[in-house]
Amino acid sequence: VSSDEGATWSDPRPICEGVETGVPSDSSVMMKTRSGVIVMVFNDKATHKSDWDYEKIIASEDTRNDVWTARSFDDGQTWTDRQQILDGFGYFLDIIQTSSGDIIVPVQDLAPERTRHVQYTFVSTDEGKTWTRSNMIDLGGHGDHDGAFESTLAELRDGRIQLLIRTSLDQFWRAYSFDGGRTWRVLEPSGIDASNSPGHLFRLSSGRLALAWNRLYRLGETSIRRTDEYWTFVSEHPSSWMRDQLSIIFSDDDGETWTEPVVILQAPSAACYPNIFERRPGELWITTGPGKADSTAILLKESDFAGR
Repeated sequence: VSSDEGATWSDPRPICEGVETGVPSDSSVMMKTRSGVIVMVFNDKATHKSDWDYEKIIASEDTRNDVWTARSFDDGQTWTDRQQILDGFGYFLDIIQTSSGDIIVPVQDLAPERTRHVQYTFVSTDEGKTWTRSNMIDLGGHGDHDGAFESTLAELRDGRIQLLIRTSLDQFWRAYSFDGGRTWRVLEPSGIDASNSPGHLFRLSSGRLALAWNRLYRLGETSIRRTDEYWTFVSEHPSSWMRDQLSIIFSDDDGETWTEPVVILQAPSAACYPNIFERRPGELWITTGPGKADSTAILLKESDFAGR
């Protein structure tokens, strides 16, 4: 916990102790609801296993990354309602609370054929006490980094939920839900170029949408550096892995149009896996990861990019 705007931090305290499964790992997202409940979604550190046969491009049957949730009513001092919501190989990067109070978390899983990722959303109408799963979003593909996965989402002004999905297809694909993330009926290319890397879509207090992500190729370049034949186990089609430049765009009309992309970070190795946190209206804290060596924290003012 920090009491000085993140300049210093207290010693860490455990979220749960003495349990054999459902042990929180460093793969987690959390949010504080409007009523003050902290809801956390996390991978189970105790049972995690990732084992792929890269010649056959298939995961072993015991490959797993189970997804659990827990919640706190006292700012993280104690936690309750710890439960598993996905028995499989799940991952997630985002969580939102809608205007109706529902909580939505996009969670990927390995397809039954275990050769690509598919996407679901989990919805809670009671602040994380119980959860229901949506229908499957499947874009096809073949590989341990292929399919529909690592999505980000936002509620639009007309009540629809928009999902931006990481793919190996040179752009984000987007899906729309008309019932708060319970079902997904529209799936289409977004037109936003992207490398094989996730982004973060975020609704600002001003009403604008902001998107931080890695573009298809570097600023000033016109050609795409794609994976070669050695990387066929990653995705069915060679894809871009440009991750050393992080860009940001803003939209005043729910993503119909966007500002010109601006590069906000260039790193020697990686500037990826962004997360946008609005500390106060118009003040954005953007962090990157994963991995300590690749983590960066940036403070931006919305007024420097949009609304002038």
